[in-house]
Amino acid sequence: MIYRSLLVTSLLISSSFSLELDKLDITNQNKLTLEQVVNLSLINDSWIIGNKYAQEAIESNSISIASYADPKITIGALNLPTDGFDFNQEGMTQLKIGVSQMFPRGDSLEIKQEQLKLKASQFPYQREDRKSKLTAKISQLWLNAYKAQESISLIKNNLFLFERLIDVAESSYSTTIGRSKQQDIIRAQLELTKLDDKITVLKQNKDEFLSKISEWLYTFSDGENVFKYSNLTLPKELPNIKMINKATLNSNINSQTLITIFSEHPSIKNIDQKIKSVSKGVLLSKEKYKPQFGVNTSYGYRGDDLMGKSRSDLLSIGVSFDIPIFTKNKQDKELQTAILNLKSVKTEKFTQLRKHVASFENTKVNLLRLKDRYSIYKNKLIPQINEEVEATLTAYTNDEGDFADVVRSRITQLNAKIDMLNINVEIQKNIINYNYLFATNAEEIINTVGKEGSNL
Repeated sequence: MIYRSLLVTSLLISSSFSLELDKLDITNQNKLTLEQVVNLSLINDSWIIGNKYAQEAIESNSISIASYADPKITIGALNLPTDGFDFNQEGMTQLKIGVSQMFPRGDSLEIKQEQLKLKASQFPYQREDRKSKLTAKISQLWLNAYKAQESISLIKNNLFLFERLIDVAESSYSTTIGRSKQQDIIRAQLELTKLDDKITVLKQNKDEFLSKISEWLYTFSDGENVFKYSNLTLPKELPNIKMINKATLNSNINSQTLITIFSEHPSIKNIDQKIKSVSKGVLLSKEKYKPQFGVNTSYGYRGDDLMGKSRSDLLSIGVSFDIPIFTKNKQDKELQTAILNLKSVKTEKFTQLRKHVASFENTKVNLLRLKDRYSIYKNKLIPQINEEVEATLTAYTNDEGDFADVVRSRITQLNAKIDMLNINVEIQKNIINYNYLFATNAEEIINTVGKEGSNL
């Protein structure tokens, strides 16, 4: 009875001490918040920089492509007599300079310029979608690392309790008045070993997620990678992400309304601009049925005749053009190709919208089920488990319960806390996925508000 009373006192003291130790440890850490990680990742993303260069290149090309082809100049001596190469011998002999200029086919230059401008207009939407996707990806990695970190913290808090259980059980077993059995000690030691192994696995998971995060925290200087954050640590507080269009979570919204909303998403806007650009290709193909015109002019200088009389110089002016007659295997096929490309891009938009709708439905179901689980754990399961822990400890203290029940209840309590943590983290992860679908810019995806769980 004495040892069992001592067990209760030891567990209470150990639990209080472990919590204070954990708080002290966390406050002294160098913390890298979710917002900091995301911002650094966006700053250091070389894809975004390359995308800007690609846009500038196409914008520059859209200016140059609207210019006419350079005129061609020809200079030559015509009809020189081969018997003496005397410039004045024959009347047909002349020095000739000519200029020719080809004009674009129909409105092809204007259409090409508009097509490139539309293509360049895709890039800002591509960058915004890239930022949104990268924000979601880095946030998922950060939350996974956070989950591992806090699970380790919860287990470490309970290590003190199990160590005290072993100490008290061993003391009770070594005395004649104690009722602890050897199997009680072995059971407690086994659970302690399992917890140590679980900590090792969680540390491995945390390191894996942090290493994936660190990939995006490289900075580029003179072509070399300079890594600034070699030892990442995360804050103890779980971010509470604000949900965009929260009203859609608890309402029956139809697919057409969703498509209208998702049509403003950067990824869909990018495809819209792509459709406009490809549609210009159809117009460009139709222009190839029109003739292409060119003009040419030349001036021929003739020398004096053998009697010293001057000869008239010669001026030539002409127009050239082609006639697209054999169109079956050329222009017709080019137009058909352009039309099929346009249909393909329109199908791409439909496919992307369908993915958004499916992702919305899946994420919505996940959030509703997680909301239910959160409520069950918070209002029922956790309080019931805490009562069970108190009851088993009281029963054991009064010689009415087994030591194994005390250990089992503590393990159940620890697992419930870890499960509760997992639920909270999964809620935030799904809210991020939800926000990605509705966000028109990356900043909206991880805005934080209120207390934990209040956004559902």
